[in-house]
Amino acid sequence: MPTSNWYSRFAKATAHFCGRPRVFTLAVAVILVWLLTGPLFGFSDTWQLVINTGTTIITFLMVFLIQNTQNRDTEAIQVKLDELIRATRGAHNALLDLEELEQDQLDAFRGRYQALAAGARSELTRGEQDTGTPEP
Repeated sequence: MPTSNWYSRFAKATAHFCGRPRVFTLAVAVILVWLLTGPLFGFSDTWQLVINTGTTIITFLMVFLIQNTQNRDTEAIQVKLDELIRATRGAHNALLDLEELEQDQLDAFRGRYQALAAGARSELTRGEQDTGTPEP
């Protein structure tokens, strides 16, 4: 899809650019210039509207760019984790693609692992090892 590909490249480049210290410094400079021009414009409603409108528009657009970047990063991390599970001997392949499960199914998996963690902590307090796999 050319449109999706274009947007993805644009969002990635914009997020990369906006995350640089220079861009933050530029944003601070814009605010300082705005503050310094306050007396010149008599701290008028229009003077306030300029910064409010500008920051609202930028924030609105940045939310979509940040969400796109976050979605892409999360998806990449999930694929990497899935590969580690798949390639690890003795790992449970049922854990692959957990993010696609319904909340009750996810809660059931979480409950099993919380019970394993509680058991391991209990073993540690008795001076035992907490390594290994719980399966026979």
